[in-house]
Amino acid sequence: MKTAIAVLCLLTLGACSHKPPAPQSDPSAASTQAQVSAPWDALKQDEQRAKDVSKAAAKQAADEDKQIQAQTQ
Repeated sequence: MKTAIAVLCLLTLGACSHKPPAPQSDPSAASTQAQVSAPWDALKQDEQRAKDVSKAAAKQAADEDKQIQAQTQ
């Protein structure tokens, strides 16, 4: 039983070697990694679009208020 535990420990330590991963020299693999986007990127774009629409609506409302104020004077 003690030898089984020792063998399991040695196998575990052997599997956890400190070798760095091999560098990827394939240019097609590097280009696909650059094209991968995070799942929340689309949400961020939608949020930014909504902010831009809100700013445009607020600016238009302010312009209309200025026109109304100019007409009433």
